[in-house]
Amino acid sequence: MSTARRVLLVEDDVHIADLLLLHLRDEGLEVVHCARGDEGLAQLERGGWDALVLDIMLPGVDGLEICRRARAMTRYTPIIIISARSSEVHRILGLEIGADDYLTKPFSVLELVARVKALLRRVDALAQNARLDSGQLSRHGLTIDPVTRDARLEGQRLDLTPREFDLLYFFARQPGKVFSRMDLLNAVWGYQHEGYEHTVNTHINRLRAKVEANPAEPARILTVWGRGYKFAEDGEGQ
Repeated sequence: MSTARRVLLVEDDVHIADLLLLHLRDEGLEVVHCARGDEGLAQLERGGWDALVLDIMLPGVDGLEICRRARAMTRYTPIIIISARSSEVHRILGLEIGADDYLTKPFSVLELVARVKALLRRVDALAQNARLDSGQLSRHGLTIDPVTRDARLEGQRLDLTPREFDLLYFFARQPGKVFSRMDLLNAVWGYQHEGYEHTVNTHINRLRAKVEANPAEPARILTVWGRGYKFAEDGEGQ
């Protein structure tokens, strides 16, 4: 890489922060550490970050609120939540708010570094695919532009989260092909861990609410019982 990737670390435990700073910087990453949530949010809003590593329980502003603010921004920043809250409810909540990954404390520092690098590679791959597939995609009344990340239904702009856009574009590029929830986690979220499939269902339900006339009887994003989901082929689902 010609320039160092910039990682924002928001963590109030000084021992964990020092360890992560050491290992992330050893990978050639430029890392800025904030011990308070309000300071981290201020840094985030200045922009220019390639990844965000974020604790939930922080003084000032909590990590979930920072995650929400990050997902309201135009630029997509990969987010890994690190938290002592290990329940499935908290993990699912973090992922549904927009985090890309969730590690519970105590965790392997080397594993976190590996996941940060994997997310950076995934963002590079998505950007490369967008450049290669620079033309608009039009199917079933939907028009999707991977470069501007603009999606429209019958000419009306859709208000999609970054993950919803990625999921819709992934489906629309491959009409008729069936994907399991684990397939979608690996391709769209960038990881493949059992227990995370619930977030796929949630995102598909939210996406259907935005692109289907009747989400209970979808015509675009179809369920293939016992196998997964697919995007309708031409003439199918009408």
